Amino acid sequence: MDPVESIGLWAVLWVGTHLGISSTRLRSRLISLVGAEPYRGVYSLVAFATLGPLIYEFAYHKHSGPLLWYLRATPEARGVTWLLMFLAFIFLAASLINPAPSSIGAASQNTPRGLQKLTRHPGLVAFSLFGIGHLLMNGWAGDVIFFGAFPVLGIAGGLTQDQRKLRELGDSYRQFMDATSFFPFLALLSGRQKWQPGDMPWIVIVVGIVVAAVTVAVHPYIFGGNPLG
Repeated sequence: MDPVESIGLWAVLWVGTHLGISSTRLRSRLISLVGAEPYRGVYSLVAFATLGPLIYEFAYHKHSGPLLWYLRATPEARGVTWLLMFLAFIFLAASLINPAPSSIGAASQNTPRGLQKLTRHPGLVAFSLFGIGHLLMNGWAGDVIFFGAFPVLGIAGGLTQDQRKLRELGDSYRQFMDATSFFPFLALLSGRQKWQPGDMPWIVIVVGIVVAAVTVAVHPYIFGGNPLG
């Protein structure tokens, strides 16, 4: 199989199984059959079983297929990529330190806190920003498919997760949705939220900076390429 086709196959399987298991009637059937906690184990197992081969195929076939665009020599594009990745690390840290009600297993709440005022899906937004940032710097067809899978899963996963949480939590989650936005900053721009000094997530920002610095340092040795130029 052509490398681009192989990357595309595993990307479709990764995104498709994620959405299929978590957003269809199969989810409720699995939970009723094995229980909530074992279901999460099955979900994680399927995720790793598809993501692993996807990463493997991409790792051995980087920059495969035709070159669709080349922006690595464009300072503006590199600057946007740096910004997107910095935000991705911050949102990822926020999703782990202060999980939103939209997260799996998180407690229900009606009042957004901190970065939840920017987005109700910080983890999925982090995935999306990671993919978009890397898309700018990697315009080969195989790379576009690989990195494009992340925002596809992030956006589609956020929309389907909202619908599932509405069914599970009802009005409490609807109130949370009405006060927040999936896409970052929309709730603030629309006036549904107001940023307060106490909302500044200093711990999350520090963690994001540290993780970003470590990632930049090890990137050439683990992932190849040099983010610094």
